[in-house]
Amino acid sequence: MPLQKLQIKPGVNRENTRYTNEGSWYDCDKVRFRQGLPEKIGGWQRISSATFLGVCRSLWSWVTLGDLSLTGVGTNLKFYLAKGAQYEDITPLRATESLTNPFETTSGSSIVEVTDAAGGFNDGDFVTFSGASAVGGVTPDGEYQLTLTSPSTYSIDVGTNATSSATGGGSVTAAYQINIGAAAAIPESGWGAGAWDDGAFGTGATSATVIRLWSQSNFGEDLIFGPRGGPIYYWDNSDGVDTRAVALSSLDGASEVPIQQNLILVSDISRFVFAFGTNDVFTTTVDSLLIRWSDQENPVEWSPSALNQAGSIRLSRGSKIVAAVQSRQEVLVWTDSALYALQYVGAPIVWAPQLVGENISIASQNAVGYAGGIAFWMGRDKFYMYDGRTLPLPCDVRRYVFNDFNIEQYDQVFAGTNEGFHEVWWFYCSANSNTIDRYVVYNYVEQIWYYGTMARTAWLDSGLRENPIAATYSNNIVEHEIGNDCNTTELSQPINAYVSSAQFDIEDGDKFMFIWRVLPDITFDGSDNEAPNATMTLLPLANSGSGYNDPASVAGNNSAVVTRTATLPVEQFTGQINTRVRGRQLAVKIESTDLGVSWQLGTPRIDMRPDGRR
Repeated sequence: MPLQKLQIKPGVNRENTRYTNEGSWYDCDKVRFRQGLPEKIGGWQRISSATFLGVCRSLWSWVTLGDLSLTGVGTNLKFYLAKGAQYEDITPLRATESLTNPFETTSGSSIVEVTDAAGGFNDGDFVTFSGASAVGGVTPDGEYQLTLTSPSTYSIDVGTNATSSATGGGSVTAAYQINIGAAAAIPESGWGAGAWDDGAFGTGATSATVIRLWSQSNFGEDLIFGPRGGPIYYWDNSDGVDTRAVALSSLDGASEVPIQQNLILVSDISRFVFAFGTNDVFTTTVDSLLIRWSDQENPVEWSPSALNQAGSIRLSRGSKIVAAVQSRQEVLVWTDSALYALQYVGAPIVWAPQLVGENISIASQNAVGYAGGIAFWMGRDKFYMYDGRTLPLPCDVRRYVFNDFNIEQYDQVFAGTNEGFHEVWWFYCSANSNTIDRYVVYNYVEQIWYYGTMARTAWLDSGLRENPIAATYSNNIVEHEIGNDCNTTELSQPINAYVSSAQFDIEDGDKFMFIWRVLPDITFDGSDNEAPNATMTLLPLANSGSGYNDPASVAGNNSAVVTRTATLPVEQFTGQINTRVRGRQLAVKIESTDLGVSWQLGTPRIDMRPDGRR
């Protein structure tokens, strides 16, 4: 019989059974599609061995007038500036207190009790002491993370055991950084969690702790940023990278700066600073649907007058503003049920909103990816896009994603673009995980989907860098699409990548066919392994729709190693594998598990002959 080509449509489809999806790919990990063909994704390399404290939720890069490349790094514990290979702590201060003899030591212990009647600190906050004298044989000096013991007392670990029990320290200055935030949502537990009629009563499905999320934008060569539910802060580049940020309201000329906001953004048009979900002028009450903006080119002037363009407007649809991004000539604003487009119209209105989408949802503050002039975002049960119209995004993996999703951790969802490959990535927590462990990708040029497993906490695809960067749970930043391996530590680890097809009929699926050889069409271009290889697994089935979970457990499976022995990266493997499998249906899996391997699958062919009906 003539050789049969295994031609499989690009993208992964999980909306139906393996047999119904005949001619499609069904499962994958660490694989993308380029011009319709599956290939292993690129590797990643940590930028430096330096680490930061906490879980990073926000990244933003810009370049100063002095050609200094900086990246803002917001974690649940601190805020940093990444400069080259180092992280500079610019976390703002909450308060500075003058204390007298605040320390109490215990002989033989490194734990020091501290008393500060002013309070205001939370468990896990950071404090820096200066000016202290020795007490009990130790001198608390420098930065410490505190453990709360009462509203006015806490303990620190000075790292050296005290030689005696004593109280003292003299005149001490205690500089408290802003309160830390949560790394993950902590749900309420117990029978009464949630309201009686909200579907969560008794289930613990209502979150009691909100995770720390930051928003940030550069204002020229300076940085404006703030935590959700907190003040707005300003970092001035002229003061140096090792200088802490300060409250925007503390700057000279500041007028009616919002005291609290849920999201901030600097517009590309005329540089207005926006605060979303904030307090109105002359009030302290936060309105979750209120938008305020500063005067043009003036981030400290927020009091509207006939002499400036500061102003505000309240949206009408939804209960709160969730997200906002700058798009072409407009600012897109999402509430929890609608999408608005803010357009600059000049005085006296200045910014006018238009309702461009309703009856929608959005997963989180960071769930929007903007690429190719289109906004793509993850909702609570589907995906959407806005290109002048708000539309549901057809998704071939929708059921796979949302049927295995931790809805208590929606706030952790974030999107990132990888425009070099025309992709939008979303990272999320699977049902049994409180940390991010999954991703799903939409290729907006080929209009296909694929997914996999990966632990990231923030992503930035910036034109200022050659490759996207992402934050990891290892407390560092990695650069993606570099090499072929995982290099988050000093020791390289292989990236296990695979793609497997749905079931398809061999011939017409009526008779058994005996497959005696396979002609794999795989290129290993880009590999830095001297003998790159992948494994091709044939998964024959006796009956259509037969299920399997672990390919290795399927009777009659046959695996063969596809190896390219040549060292030239442009050379493509061409050869054959002798095999002995039979079945009415077949599925194919390609997998690589070695260091230094890069591969792309072409169009394999199989050689076979009839082998009866039974």
